[in-house]
Amino acid sequence: MAFRIFSTLSKQKEEFRPLEPGVVRIYNCGPTVYDRVHIGNLRSFVFADLLRRWFACQGYEVRQVMNITDVGHLVGDADEGEDKMLAQAKKEGRDPWKISQENTRLFREDLGRLNFQEAMVYPKATDHIPEMIEMIDGLVQKGYAYRVGDNVYFEVSKFDRYGRLSGNKVEDLDAGARIEVLDEKRAPADFALWKSDPNHLMKWETAYGPDGYPGWHIECSAMARKHLGDRIDIHTGGEDNVFPHHECEIAQTEAFTGEPFANYWMHAKFLQVDGGKMSKSLGNFYTLQDVVDRGFEPRVLRYTLLRGHYRQPLNFTWDIMEESRSALKKLDDLVARLRRVEAGEEGSSDPGAGTELVEAALAGFDEAMNDDLNTPQALAALFSLRDHVVQERLGQAAAKQGIQLMERVEDALGVLRLEEEILDGDEAAKIEALIAERDQARRDKDWARSDEIRDELLAQGILLEDQGGKTVWRRK
Repeated sequence: MAFRIFSTLSKQKEEFRPLEPGVVRIYNCGPTVYDRVHIGNLRSFVFADLLRRWFACQGYEVRQVMNITDVGHLVGDADEGEDKMLAQAKKEGRDPWKISQENTRLFREDLGRLNFQEAMVYPKATDHIPEMIEMIDGLVQKGYAYRVGDNVYFEVSKFDRYGRLSGNKVEDLDAGARIEVLDEKRAPADFALWKSDPNHLMKWETAYGPDGYPGWHIECSAMARKHLGDRIDIHTGGEDNVFPHHECEIAQTEAFTGEPFANYWMHAKFLQVDGGKMSKSLGNFYTLQDVVDRGFEPRVLRYTLLRGHYRQPLNFTWDIMEESRSALKKLDDLVARLRRVEAGEEGSSDPGAGTELVEAALAGFDEAMNDDLNTPQALAALFSLRDHVVQERLGQAAAKQGIQLMERVEDALGVLRLEEEILDGDEAAKIEALIAERDQARRDKDWARSDEIRDELLAQGILLEDQGGKTVWRRK
């Protein structure tokens, strides 16, 4: 069954065809780590994890990169406003490098708590300045970019495909709308590749001067090229990334390489909170920790973010979280019932009874997932199967198939609790000892050791969750 995805570039569903058979290269726009990620950010990241999981379920070798933006992302998303990292540093009276380090650590912890599959690499923009300068130099030499003093701009008029992703036309890009008019630009739509500011706290000396830092857009182009090559299969992000960020990425990358950048572009819709925009001033700005402090497991949030199609608006409320918790209990119950039927404790006396029901559920799940990751329909197939299991219409053979189905569902969605493993006393004691050591490391602000212990436990299949000041663990 072909996997069809909606590409923002073509504005239609297309059958996925990889650049290299059996391999998929995916670049995900990750967080700007001036603050801890919120649940709106997490919707885009959960979608990215869902995508890579589904490719893995289909047997692909997944080469996934999710970047960390730690410099150069201005408040206005274009060339106006202050660097978000600097603005936060001034607000907190702290070193922006330390803010970046702390929020990157918290981001990685949130991914672990939400049962994300590890990306191949999480590159930081500040670690890729040479790669950015290489591209900027090349664009200047090719005539696509120009230098004004110590600033460098991409000349949009030189790239005739600009606007193909977003639908924006250069002539319609009003000077006062998204783009600030700078007298030194040749045209309002031209965007910064490199900027200079002696007062910037994060800066590098290059051939363009002693006080430079990168524009936001060039960062992702350089990191994608470094870790995935000149061409990639899929580039993802939130709908707010379409313009100007991804439009500019396409222009500068394709101008530099002379080849198409990404074959498919996929974007997740915004998450609404209480039917509107999430805002600290409205008191509805939530992080994963806020969700946990309300008494919800992280997987309940993950389920909530998956229950709607990624290309459709999704609303978050605490009542919806309760519905998600209830839905997960039903899926947990489905797994438990399947295991009891498999063990002969309940169900039909005919071992083969219900086989067609399980096969229909599997077909329905796969068909929905292959239709542009249609998670609402995929979940509906599972709840339909549960109704039949509750009516005791399955036999042992069908139940065994049902367990295999649920294992596939978990591989794809990452929200189920298939079976709690019983540990012997020694193993449990070792885990608790490591958790205690990690807690002490966190109190001592020894983040390196804290992360090392988390990663060690994660390698053993142990997920940590910080709940109300206490660390609890469970099997992945």
